[in-house]
Parts: sequence; structure tokens; C-alpha cells
Amino acid sequence: MAKPHVCIISPAAVGANNGNWQTAARWARFLREGYRLTCVTASAAVAGNDHPDLIIALHARRSAQALAGYSISTPSAPSILVLTGTDLYRDIHTDATARNALRIATRLVVLQATGVAELPAEVRSKAEVIYQSAPTLRPASHRPGSAHRFNIIMVGHLRAEKDPSTFLRACQLLRDTPLRFSHVGAILDPHFASEVAATTAAVPHYRWLGNQAHAATRQRLKRSDLMVISSLMEGGANVIIEAVTSGVAVIASDISGNRGLLGDDYAGYFPAGDAAALAALIQRCATDPEFHALLRRQGEARRTLFDPARERAAVIGLVDNLLQIAGRPRG
Repeated sequence: MAKPHVCIISPAAVGANNGNWQTAARWARFLREGYRLTCVTASAAVAGNDHPDLIIALHARRSAQALAGYSISTPSAPSILVLTGTDLYRDIHTDATARNALRIATRLVVLQATGVAELPAEVRSKAEVIYQSAPTLRPASHRPGSAHRFNIIMVGHLRAEKDPSTFLRACQLLRDTPLRFSHVGAILDPHFASEVAATTAAVPHYRWLGNQAHAATRQRLKRSDLMVISSLMEGGANVIIEAVTSGVAVIASDISGNRGLLGDDYAGYFPAGDAAALAALIQRCATDPEFHALLRRQGEARRTLFDPARERAAVIGLVDNLLQIAGRPRG
């Protein structure tokens, strides 16, 4: 019996080097052994003529047209819609096509526990939580309390949703300290270029590194003492998971998506957009070894949620179940 054909639709291609692509690529690795697997961008899917046995679409708004097209051309194929961030916290509340995608999809997936509450009540029954994962890396040697060696990293393309301005302002508030700041990500909104330039000029130990390969970024993250995520909205940030599974402490904006990964009792939150509060937390981590160790312990307590075997089993189990119901089980 031929393997069932599973098609993953991602709004981003490999060159985007963003969270949507990382999710698509990881799920493709999980599924490739048991299924005939294709992975296409949303625009290519709209133009395509294939008829998969199951569709996995990432992002309710950006993949909505492709999902709707498949529901017409291949009405017997079950579909999974993965809500990855801006669609969950913005688009499904304001955009009719995104809301229609919720209705069309057979099952919905959110990437952390608080995400289900964002869904309209009438579709929550077909939703489930699948935490993303990252391989555990051996932690680098950390030296809490040694501020002159303390390395802070922020990872994320520079766009409004990630709120890099708050991180840049915090760096400037700490310009007279010996703390070292690394900033990884492409400038997707041009107006952030001037802020990066100003911070580079004002802060002796700030370095913007631009877009970096995922593997190289993971190694740089592993060698850091602290990771900052200042986003205004997140569906389930890969970089938090990669920090936790590398033993790196996290300071995070106090938003629903970050709480869904780190938990309500996590000690490292700051009010979103508050650069002074972020700077104070960074300084505390660099000078208070007990607080820095607390954040690492709290992250470690969440690490089992982000186990690749756990995510793989959840993804394969969901796909197998839907194909079984549709009469297309694996041979």
C-alpha cells in the first residue's frame, strides 16, 4: 500500500529562517518516514494541483487561501491548522479569512497552553496543544555574578511584533555597564535600522549580528548567560524552548504566549514595552547569582514539555488518527 500523502503548507520558505519555517521543517522530519511528504509555501500551494491525503497548514491568515483551495479540490482530505502567533493573537479577531480557516480545518493546534483561550468558543473542541521542541544541548559554563563576562542575547528578526525597540532602549540604559549584548536577526522593518545604528554608537558592548544560520545561532545562544525575548505577541516562541533546553536563563515580556511556555509562576517577566523594567531585570541577573540560578531552575522544570520525542509522538498521533478516520491509514 502506498504511503499516504501529507502536505505541509508554510507561509515562509527556508530562506526566511523564521519560526514558521522551523516548525514546518521539524514536523516534516517527524513525518517523512511514515508518509509521502511534501512541504510547500502557501503561494505555491494556491497554484498547485496535487491532491494530498492530509493537509497541515501553518498560520490561519497567511495559509487561509491555500487551505480553502484544498478543501474544495480535495474535500475528503482532513486538515490541521497550526496557529503560530500573530494569527492567534491578532488575525482571528480581526480578519474574516483567518476566522474562516478556523471553521474549515478539521483540527486546530496551538503551541502552548494559553492559546486555546484565544480561540472562538465554537471551535475550541477541535483544538489541542502541541508544544514545540528542541534537542537538549549541554549548557555552557555560566559565571553568574561576574558582570564583566555576562553575555545577553536577543534572537529574532527585527519587526514590530518582536518589539526590538524595547531591547535596544534597555541596552542604552545599561550602556555604562560592562554587560555584553548580542542581537541576532534580519531587519525586516527598515525603521529599526536607525535604532540599531544609534545603539551601536551609544553602547560599547552591543553587537548587531544580522541574520544567522539556525545552527550557528543555537550555538551562540548556548554560550550566553541570558536570553531576552521582548515580543508583543508570540504563539509559542522557538527561541524560549531553545534557551531552556540549553540551560540558559530567560527574561520574557509578560504576554500570554510566553506565559504558556514558562508558566505563571516564572520570575523573569517584565511588562511588555517597559525598557526600564527590562534593564533592571538584566542588571539583577548579572549581579545576583541566586536570582540568575532561580531562572535557570524554573526553566529546567519546564524542559520535559519541550522534548522532541514528546512533540514527535503528538504530531504523528494526530496525523495517524485523522488518516484512520478518513480511511487512509498507514500501510
